[in-house]
Amino acid sequence: MPTVLIVDDDPAILEVLRAYLKAEGHTVLEAQTGPDAWSLLPRADVAVLDWMLPGLSGVQLARDARAAGLKLPILMLTGRGEEEDKLRGLDGGVDDYVVKPFSPREVTARIRALLRRVGVQDAFSVGELHIDLRSREVRLAGHRVDVSKLEFDLLATMAQHAGMAWPRERLLERVWGSDFPGTDRVVDVHITSLRRKLGDTLETPRFIETVRGVGYRFREDDTPRL
Repeated sequence: MPTVLIVDDDPAILEVLRAYLKAEGHTVLEAQTGPDAWSLLPRADVAVLDWMLPGLSGVQLARDARAAGLKLPILMLTGRGEEEDKLRGLDGGVDDYVVKPFSPREVTARIRALLRRVGVQDAFSVGELHIDLRSREVRLAGHRVDVSKLEFDLLATMAQHAGMAWPRERLLERVWGSDFPGTDRVVDVHITSLRRKLGDTLETPRFIETVRGVGYRFREDDTPRL
């Protein structure tokens, strides 16, 4: 199931949304401030943001996410029901709104609709590359590619966010976990192995590009599609 990030400075709202989302099988990430939410956004498949947050507003957070190339759908929780405020948010990258007070069931229904809209699914194809999230199988031109668990997680993470430049430390946190005791250079080792298995080269990559001074990126012109 997709990972949902919920961001609100009200613990009661976090508690009730957490309960409903976990009951549907979602992995839930939580934050109470804008800066804390920013560090978690790359790990999420959909974000639920409060408009007013300490440190960084939900609208600014959405703008920053889009500027950074994050394509996850964003649902805004807000007490602002005015048309002008909604237009500001939509212009900044917000996908949908729920006005407070709200029903948790409405929020979860809106999340399901957003995920359907952006095509979060069990499998997708990128040119000749097919990635099945349920069976954790990778095929290239119809032939199965034998990848390790960590290689699959790296590939799926980057492919679902095509065009986004991933710093090594972000990939390390997303795939290995924040408590991984090693260095971020372990990412390089697994990327090299993935490239070899996918027939990629450093000079002419079809799928995984190196972003100098940052990390890696799945090619924008190979955005996952049905």
